[in-house]
Amino acid sequence: MRLGDRPRGWIAGPLAVIAALVVGGCGIGAVSAPASLPAESIGPVATAGAAVAQTRGAIASALSTVAVQFGDATRPYRPAESGRLRTAPRAVYQVVLPDQPDAGYIVVYEFPDAAAAVDAGNEEAGYLGTGNGRVQFPPGTLHVLRELGPTLIFFSWLPAASSDPTAANVATALGTLGIGFTVPN
Repeated sequence: MRLGDRPRGWIAGPLAVIAALVVGGCGIGAVSAPASLPAESIGPVATAGAAVAQTRGAIASALSTVAVQFGDATRPYRPAESGRLRTAPRAVYQVVLPDQPDAGYIVVYEFPDAAAAVDAGNEEAGYLGTGNGRVQFPPGTLHVLRELGPTLIFFSWLPAASSDPTAANVATALGTLGIGFTVPN
């Protein structure tokens, strides 16, 4: 064999690999059936119960002093959550903010009892004060985190996002409910 000559079968190996990739690549994308993996859920598996319904009533009552529309959220919303909040049953509500149509979400989480809600509130406040939780909100975001019985109420707002005082008024009204948690700066 001379220098630079290759054996005759040198091309068969790469062609076999290319053929395998082409045939294998025609798998999931080539069929019209949906993928075998389920889509990721946007909410918890368990649904919120009676305690959340009672808290919703308390929120509506507190917001009666603020000229704002309050109801169920029309879009999925998932804020930055610590481990306990990620797995808790929850309901998402929204207040209509004049200058911020994609904001104003109020999330209510349900726990087995008030002590579990307090533990989850402490965990969430700590999480929001860390780098992992903090980077998920724009700088300057303020959080309202309140425990009301076996529920935890969560609302975030950005004072710099609007000159309208509605979000601040909502935060103040929510601050009258239950026991609050301070998010470290």
